[in-house]
Amino acid sequence: MNWMQVYNPLGNQALSALVAGIPLYILFYMLAVRRSPGHWAALFGTASAVLLAIVVWGMPVGLALNATLMGAAFGIFPIVWIVLNTIWVYNMTVESGEFDKIRNSLACITDDRRLQALFIAFAFGSFIEGTAGFGTPVAITAAMLVGLGFNPMYAAGICLIANTAPVAFGAIGIPIVVAAKVTDIDIMHISKIVGRQLPFLSIIVPIWLSVTMCGFKRSLEVLPALVVAGLCFALTQFTVSNFVGPYLPDILSAVVTIIGLGLFLRVWKPSKVFHFPEEKPGGPVTCLYSSGQIFRSWTPYFFLAIMVFLWGLDSVKAGIAPLGTVFNWPVLHNLVVKTAPIVTKNSPYAAQYALNIGSAAGTAILIAGLLSILIIPNYGLGRAITCYARTVRQMRFPILTIAMILGLAYIMNYSGMSSSMGLALAATGVLFPFFAPILGWLGVFLTGSDTSSNALFGSLQKTTATQIGVDPALTVAANSSGGVCGKMISPQSISVATAASGLVGQEGSIFRFTLKHSIAMVLLISILTILQAYVLKAMLP
Repeated sequence: MNWMQVYNPLGNQALSALVAGIPLYILFYMLAVRRSPGHWAALFGTASAVLLAIVVWGMPVGLALNATLMGAAFGIFPIVWIVLNTIWVYNMTVESGEFDKIRNSLACITDDRRLQALFIAFAFGSFIEGTAGFGTPVAITAAMLVGLGFNPMYAAGICLIANTAPVAFGAIGIPIVVAAKVTDIDIMHISKIVGRQLPFLSIIVPIWLSVTMCGFKRSLEVLPALVVAGLCFALTQFTVSNFVGPYLPDILSAVVTIIGLGLFLRVWKPSKVFHFPEEKPGGPVTCLYSSGQIFRSWTPYFFLAIMVFLWGLDSVKAGIAPLGTVFNWPVLHNLVVKTAPIVTKNSPYAAQYALNIGSAAGTAILIAGLLSILIIPNYGLGRAITCYARTVRQMRFPILTIAMILGLAYIMNYSGMSSSMGLALAATGVLFPFFAPILGWLGVFLTGSDTSSNALFGSLQKTTATQIGVDPALTVAANSSGGVCGKMISPQSISVATAASGLVGQEGSIFRFTLKHSIAMVLLISILTILQAYVLKAMLP
């Protein structure tokens, strides 16, 4: 028998929303106040969500348990599959000594930690976000910054903050594609609006990163480079999203930024080089390796970028799609029914699990790692397998955390608890454009994915905007633009960052590190959205 979702089980929408938020309050308390390890916070948050879904929202026990299990399975594959293989590639380069050459080659370009963060966390991370998404950029860039000698806490936090502006166009534009699909709004219209919101964030993120690392005064020392990086990214992002489409803004913006910043640093250098206070002061950097050795050391990451890019192409996806399977999750698929006002008419909630081994981004990274074995000197398959086993052990707690966090997201979605909170925000009337980005922010905090947030709240954004006389494409776009600001505080993303930076168990500290930045950024998007709704309508296409 089908079960109909209920969004106001307590007879008062505000009260229902407050109760629906209990699992999030538990997560917040355990991470931000108690600074508990992520797997304990995830366990208690998920358990409370299952209990509330059954007792308050009236969800049958079997459906509740299966929704949670499906979420956990999605956490394992494809999310953990991406992170596990990424950390393995990084561990091999460290163990073989190749990462020492990467570190030296970057130091020869610039030994300044602020500029290294721009190259790796902001520009290279955006390229990986554009091709893969789903936690891949944070996993790669955080590990690289730690390898370069960054303070692990700053490495994790900076990569999370940097992974904001590119997220809406991540994974070859999938978040925008999904937003258009669930709302029947023209995809190019949404792309244009997002491209007229996020560039304002993109242009200040480099400055934001530097100020976070060393304060405002020392950031002035590298202000020309920060402005060049921000302008390269923001202008390319605006141009591509408005005149080409949502598929390539991240990739092209990252490439333009890397080239532009690299050329600029050939003619300009900061007067003072910044290192973290705990680092030992060093003298002038000496380039220790030949160009051939440096190229070889970077080859695993060339392989990684190329393979992930290829795996994002539709033609490649079509060819390798048969190497996997999609099946209906038992005792869940189409047994939950979404109801108005979340959807215009009662709709079965599909529950299909894609075990797409062939087309998964994690598989592309695995292949990149296997290819790397061929070019890493004195490093054979036996050492690679041993390294993989150590990586699995290193990842055991992040694996648990990610699985439980996705279980939490799925039970809140399938029970209707997420929609209960969304409807409370939608009840704000003419002020709704201000809260539209916050709704997307909440969705990404819950799911760790801008794509999932758009799928969850896209229809609600369109319906509410239509009711109050605002362009529905604006609020749907704002859901995605605001959602990017929630990426840095999503427990899923934080688990990836701590695993990559060697800070497993310190998820609470990372959450506290990023929370204020997340709130400040989403408020900027909220203010811009309400101005575009009523005052700056000329900004819209």
